[in-house]
Amino acid sequence: MADTLRLEDCVNDVCPWSGDPVSADSLTLYKGKVVGFCNRGCRDKFDTAASAFDVALEG
Repeated sequence: MADTLRLEDCVNDVCPWSGDPVSADSLTLYKGKVVGFCNRGCRDKFDTAASAFDVALEG
């Protein structure tokens, strides 16, 4: 997924988990927006948490 996402489209400059600068290989799409993270581990942690939250809201 990250190959199709662009750093310049990212809505944030720093990782919401660590506060470090975002990395071009650690982007995800959430609710139509590109969100950046400092590494793939932070990105994956966000994807898991966001998915669980979205399911809980639908529930």
